[in-house]
Amino acid sequence: MTETHEARLKRMAMRAWRRGTKEMDLVLGPYADARLAQMSEADLSAFDALLAENDQDLMAWLLGQTPAPEGHADLIRVLSDFATRRMRAI
Repeated sequence: MTETHEARLKRMAMRAWRRGTKEMDLVLGPYADARLAQMSEADLSAFDALLAENDQDLMAWLLGQTPAPEGHADLIRVLSDFATRRMRAI
């Protein structure tokens, strides 16, 4: 059975908010809330693939401790910018 668009968005939002670490919840969750509904199919696929990654790897990429793989590098930059702007607004 194929996943509906709405079900996909709900699944991805839940995965963004229910990570292995609270730090990643606080980065990925707000990003998902703000952007998922407007994402193109390509952007959704890229974000879905990122959600499958290990939290420790994601954090190292976001903090610039290790370079993100080429397939995730653009999205990692977007997430980093989003999180930085969000933190400055708080």
